[in-house]
Amino acid sequence: MTTLNYKRADFQSDQEVKWCPGCGDYTILASVQAYMAEMGVAREDVVFISGIGCSSRFPYYMNTYGMHSIHGRAPAIASGVVTANPDLSVWVVTGDGDALSIGGNHLIHSLRRNVNLKILLFNNQIYGLTKGQYSPTSEVGKTTKSTPLGSIDHPFNPVSLALGADASFVARTIDMDRKHTIDILKRAHEHEGTAFIEIYQNCNVFNDKAFQALTGKEERLDNQIRMEDGEPITFGPDGEKAVVIESGVARIVDTASVDPSTIHVHDSRQVNPSMAFALSRLSSHPDGPTPIGIFRDVDRPVYDKEVTRQIEAVTEKRGPGDLQKLIGSLGTWTVE
Repeated sequence: MTTLNYKRADFQSDQEVKWCPGCGDYTILASVQAYMAEMGVAREDVVFISGIGCSSRFPYYMNTYGMHSIHGRAPAIASGVVTANPDLSVWVVTGDGDALSIGGNHLIHSLRRNVNLKILLFNNQIYGLTKGQYSPTSEVGKTTKSTPLGSIDHPFNPVSLALGADASFVARTIDMDRKHTIDILKRAHEHEGTAFIEIYQNCNVFNDKAFQALTGKEERLDNQIRMEDGEPITFGPDGEKAVVIESGVARIVDTASVDPSTIHVHDSRQVNPSMAFALSRLSSHPDGPTPIGIFRDVDRPVYDKEVTRQIEAVTEKRGPGDLQKLIGSLGTWTVE
């Protein structure tokens, strides 16, 4: 008998979790399982689909339906699952290498189509599963086994990329902040369409403390730019820093140096993504002040609903289809 009085334990599978001790993935897993217990969706109506990488072991550890699919293709497979089964809650779990390298094409097209998916991008700025090569989000100069002289690649900013693809929901959170992560998951679940969440995730073996500026006890208040709808964006231990936008460009200023009316008031519901994009450019990787929260949350037509609407319209006009008749309608051939 199905019950919705779930606890986190109801979403824990019987599989042994095989991440490195201390990996940030553990905290993300705990946050997702905790949120699933309160999400209000029957466990058998939830699906997790992943690609390849450390993060992509995630479906094994969720006591839901799931699929550990092929490299970079999770958004494509998930698009098919939710389009054919629009009542399911479908989640994609991927990493910076999986989603932004081999899977880049699939990611941007799911974002622009606005398929009803929730995409969790674990960004640790490294290939962890294959033992420490630089990834599409590694910073310039990153020294790894594959870049012994330092990376010369300019890194992706995943939030900017998603906004550039016109994603209808874009957010960023941090693995260690469970409350913030759960708040973002809740908003993502309530959103109709593709919800893209970048989660900064510490790889304590191959890229330890990559997000120290945002998670360190001494540094985080100076560097976390928390965005709350309807609130002016200020940060710092005593709010001594602020964000203003001039000529479409976001800048950090001393709060005392500007008229309070010029401080940018955050509004994730703005249809035009320009302000959200400007905010995303405040940081290309978290060495310094970095925006955290929801950049954009707007309504757009949802792909799978549009497909269903088309099928219903055609069915009403022409009647139900006959697959066998279609297959035999143009005759058959024998190839010798």
